[in-house]
Amino acid sequence: MEGCYIIEELTDLVEEEVLNEFERLSKRGGVLGAMESRYQRNKIQEESLYYEQLKNTGELPIIGVNTFVSDKYIEEDKIELSRSTEEEKKWQLDNLIAFQKRNEAFSKQYLDKLKYVAQTGGNIFEELMETVKYASLGQITNALFEVGGKYRRNM
Repeated sequence: MEGCYIIEELTDLVEEEVLNEFERLSKRGGVLGAMESRYQRNKIQEESLYYEQLKNTGELPIIGVNTFVSDKYIEEDKIELSRSTEEEKKWQLDNLIAFQKRNEAFSKQYLDKLKYVAQTGGNIFEELMETVKYASLGQITNALFEVGGKYRRNM
């Protein structure tokens, strides 16, 4: 069987690294201890930064991102960005204010229910489907921040 050796070797390497990571987690008091010490978050950030550096230097070639990129995307000056006009921005803000006023009587009720569902471990998605009918994205985001806090990236 051609190729079996390399598959076995790669499988062994992955298995060894997984076991090493489990040992590192155990030394930190298991998953909960690792979460409390922010080990997992820091590890993800480090790996992400490492991956981005490899991608940006070209050491990790990704077709269409840092290799074999179409000529039309190489020169950033040639990419035309679409910008909203002041009138379009005002129109959107006016729509938002009108939406909030129109649903003022119901939004607090639905936001409170969403917060309750989030706190009690219920189906947030199902509740969101109702809440978006009466509350804006900003109102929903602030309500969920009240319950779960805001993520702040550690650097």
